[in-house]
Amino acid sequence: MLKVLKAGFYTTVQDAGRFHYRNKGVPVSGVMDEMTVFKVNSLLENEISAAVLEITMTGPTLVFEEETYMALGGAEMSATLNNLPIQNYKVYQIEVGDILSFGHLNKGFRAYLGVRGGFTSKEILGSKSYFKPITKENRLQDKDIVPYAYNKLFQPKISEIKVDSFLDDSVLIVSKAPEFELLTDKQLEEIFSKQFTVAHENNRMAYQIKETITPHEISMITSATLPGTVQLTPSGKLIVLMKDGQTTGGYPRIVQLTDKSICILAQKREGDLVSFKLV
Repeated sequence: MLKVLKAGFYTTVQDAGRFHYRNKGVPVSGVMDEMTVFKVNSLLENEISAAVLEITMTGPTLVFEEETYMALGGAEMSATLNNLPIQNYKVYQIEVGDILSFGHLNKGFRAYLGVRGGFTSKEILGSKSYFKPITKENRLQDKDIVPYAYNKLFQPKISEIKVDSFLDDSVLIVSKAPEFELLTDKQLEEIFSKQFTVAHENNRMAYQIKETITPHEISMITSATLPGTVQLTPSGKLIVLMKDGQTTGGYPRIVQLTDKSICILAQKREGDLVSFKLV
C-alpha cells in the first residue's frame, strides 16, 4: 500500500488505456507517454499494461507501507528517496516506511512511477485509468491509500538502463488526416515552415497551439477522432487531441501525430516550442 502525504498537482493512476468503448463516447485515456512507461514497466519486468502513477508538473510525497521495488521515468523532477537523490530508469528496493518525494521540475512535464506488479486500483470498463466522467477514484488526494502488488521472490535482472531521452525533442512527426487535402498551399506552408508555441490550454484532453494559421470556411459533419488528431478551427487555431480527448469532432482533421510524437508533446508545457514534419 502507498500512503499519500501530498498528492501533487495532478497525480493519477493510468494503465495502457480503456479500449472497445469509443463507440459509446468513452476515450481511450491511459498514459500520455507510452514510450516512457514501456521502459519503466520493462525494468520492473511487469506486463506492459501494468498500472503506474502519472505525475504531472508537481510531484507528490508518498510513503511506502509494504516492501516492493520501484522505478521512475519521464520528466526530471528532482526525486528523492528518504531525502537522498535518485535517478530515472533505475530499480530501487523499497522498505516499509520509505518516503518518495519530488522537488523542482527540471525538464519535461510528466513523470511516471512504477512498482513491481503494478498498482492494483479498481478497474472500470476494463481499465484502471483515471477519467473524471466515469471514475471517482484513481486521482490521488492527500491521505489516500493506493494498493499495489508485490512478489517477494522478485529479483530484478537489470537494475538500470541508459535511455536516449526525447525530452528535448520538439519535432512532431505527422501523417495526412482525412481533411488534409482541403488545406490551401498557404496553410500548408504555415503549418510546416513555422515553430509553434504550446498554449496555456493544455491537458490530458488536448493541447492548444498559441499561434494561428489562415482561417477557413470548411464545413463538415461530426466525424471520428483519435489521440494525436490535429484539428483546425475556423479561426485558424490548431488543437491536438490527447488521450482523454473526445471521440468525435466537427473541425477538419488535418494531420495525425505518430505514437512517438504524442509522447513528445505530452512532455511539453506552456511556452515550449514544437514544429510539425509531414511523412
